[in-house]
Amino acid sequence: MKAFSTLAFAAVVATVALPASAQFAKAEDAIKYRQSALSVLGTHFSRLGAMANGKMPFDAKSAQESAEVVAFMSKLPWAGFGAGTEGGKAKPEVWKEQAKFHDLSGKMEAEVVKLNAAAKTGNLDNLKTAFGPAANSCKSCHDSFRNK
Repeated sequence: MKAFSTLAFAAVVATVALPASAQFAKAEDAIKYRQSALSVLGTHFSRLGAMANGKMPFDAKSAQESAEVVAFMSKLPWAGFGAGTEGGKAKPEVWKEQAKFHDLSGKMEAEVVKLNAAAKTGNLDNLKTAFGPAANSCKSCHDSFRNK
């Protein structure tokens, strides 16, 4: 039943998210959308990091669930970075260096896929191995495109 509810939730969010860029009446709406998506992603990513770094006990089920959320959410925020949506914590370079921004976001999504696969093994060492590159991919984008 839980798998069905998770799948149903994912389907609803995906349906809403796909045309998201067309739904933003104001730049503030896009900013709120991307910040919300990144907040959820960050919360679950932090849980994985705490387990990978020994700051909380490893729980294979919780790791799998958080990794699934991270994998799904990693695809969503990019619709909120369209033309005319400047602001928030994003540096102006997001819109000036679109190729680099898309390259780094694509690399992050690829590392998150690996992190999700590692979490599904239920093995802490696999999670640790995949967490570092995923975290570094997030950091490289933040370093270039996020205001402190």
